[in-house]
Amino acid sequence: MARRRSRSEANIWPGFVDALSTLLLVLMFILSIFVVAQFYLGDRLASVKNELASKDDELARLIAQINNLNDQLGLATSERDRLAAQVLALEDTIEKKDAELAGLGLALAASQSAVAASAEELEAEKALSDEQKSEIATLNAQIAALRRQLASLQEALDAAEAKDIEQQAQIENLSQRLNAALARKVQELQEVRSRFFEALRAALGDRTDIKVVGDRFIFESDILFGSCSATLGEAGKLELEKLATALLDIQGDIPTEVNWVLRVDGHADQSPLGPSCRAKFDSNLDLSAQRAISVVEFIQSRGVPERRLLATGSGSAAPIVSGFSGSALAQNRRIEFKLTER
Repeated sequence: MARRRSRSEANIWPGFVDALSTLLLVLMFILSIFVVAQFYLGDRLASVKNELASKDDELARLIAQINNLNDQLGLATSERDRLAAQVLALEDTIEKKDAELAGLGLALAASQSAVAASAEELEAEKALSDEQKSEIATLNAQIAALRRQLASLQEALDAAEAKDIEQQAQIENLSQRLNAALARKVQELQEVRSRFFEALRAALGDRTDIKVVGDRFIFESDILFGSCSATLGEAGKLELEKLATALLDIQGDIPTEVNWVLRVDGHADQSPLGPSCRAKFDSNLDLSAQRAISVVEFIQSRGVPERRLLATGSGSAAPIVSGFSGSALAQNRRIEFKLTER
C-alpha cells in the first residue's frame, strides 16, 4: 500500500511542474505586452504635449500681432481725425474768402455803374476798380493756396483711410486665424473630455447606479451618502477615488488657455425632509448643496486644484424621473459631474 501511494505521488509532480511552467510563460508574455503598451503610450503622450506647446506659441504670437495692429489702427484713426479737423477749418476759411470775394465783386459792379453815369468820376472809379482788382487777385491767390493745401490734406486723409482698411483686413484675417486656433483648442478639450469619460467609465465598470447622460456622469446619492447625511461613506469614497484619479491623469493634456472646471451638481428627491433631517438641514436645497460640497472637498483632498472644482446645489428643482416610487426617488437623489469651461 505504501509503495503504491508513493508511485502515485511521483506521477503527479511532473504534471504540476508543467502547469507551473506554462503559467510562468503566460505571465511573462502578459508583462511583455504591458511594457510595450506603456512605452507606446508614453511616446504618444510626449508627442501630443509637444504639439500643444507649439500651438500655444502660435496662439500667443497671433494675439501679439493683433495687439500691435490695434495700436497702429488707433494711431491711424487719431491722425485721420486730426486731418479731418484741419480740412473742416480750411473749408470754413475758403467759405469766408468766397464771401469776401463776392462782396468785392458787388462793389466792383457798383463802381463800373458809377463810371458809366459820370465821366468825371470815371478816373476815380477806375483807380478804385484797379485797387479792388488787385485785392481780388490777392484773395484769389490765397484761395488757390488754400485749395492746394486742402487737396494735400485730402490725399493724406485718403492714405490714412486706405491704411485703415488694410489694417482692418489684417485684423479680420488674424481674427479668423485666432478663431480657428480657439476652435482647435475647443476640439482638443472635447477629445480630452472623451478620454476622461472613457477612463472613468472603465474605472467604474458596469454599475447600474452610475449613468452617463450626454456630457455628464450621474451618481445616485445612495452609493455616496447615507439617508439624510452629507458625510461620504467608505463605498462612496472608493468610487470618487476612481474619478479623481481619472481627472488627474488627463488634466495635464488640457490646453493651458482653456479655463476648465469639474462642476459637481447636487440634487435631492421631491420628498419633504423628516423631523430628524430638518434638525440638520434647512431644506432639500441645503442638503443637495452640502453633499456637493462634501464631494468637492474629497476630490480636492486627492490632489485636484480647488480652482478646478465647482459645487452647486439644486434641491429637488430638476428631477430626471417623474413619480414618487422608490426607484424614481432614488434616481432623482443624485450627484452629477460635468467637465466644462468656467
